Amino acid sequence: MTTIQTVMNADPTGSELVSYANSVAERLVRDGLTRSQIRGIFTEVRRIESLWSADPQVAERRLNMLKPKLDYQSNRHASVSHLREVLNAAIDEVGRAAETEVKNERFQRFVDLFEAILAYHRAFGGRN
Repeated sequence: MTTIQTVMNADPTGSELVSYANSVAERLVRDGLTRSQIRGIFTEVRRIESLWSADPQVAERRLNMLKPKLDYQSNRHASVSHLREVLNAAIDEVGRAAETEVKNERFQRFVDLFEAILAYHRAFGGRN
C-alpha cells in the first residue's frame, strides 16, 4: 500500500501518486463527497499555487491555514474526512522540507496529488 510519504518524497515517476490518488478518489466517491465540496477546497489550492512563486511565505501560510478549513468542512460533512486526512498529511510533508527547492518540489507534488484525486473522483462518478 502506498503511503503519503512515498508519494510526497520518493516517487520520481509519479506512478505511486497516480495509484494512491485512484484509491483515495474511489473511497471519496463511496463516502459521498460531492464535486462542489472537493472543488471548493481545490479552488483555494489553486489560489495558493498562484502565490507560491511570487510570495512563498504567504503561500505557505495559506497552505497551513487550509488545515483548519478542512477540519471545519469535515465536521460539517463527514464525507470530507478522508480527504482531510490525506491533504493534512501531504501539507505536513511540504512543511517538513528544510530546503526551499525540496519544499517547492513537495508543494508541486501536493498539487499534482490533489489534481489526480479530483480527476479520479470525477471519473468514478462523484456526485454533484
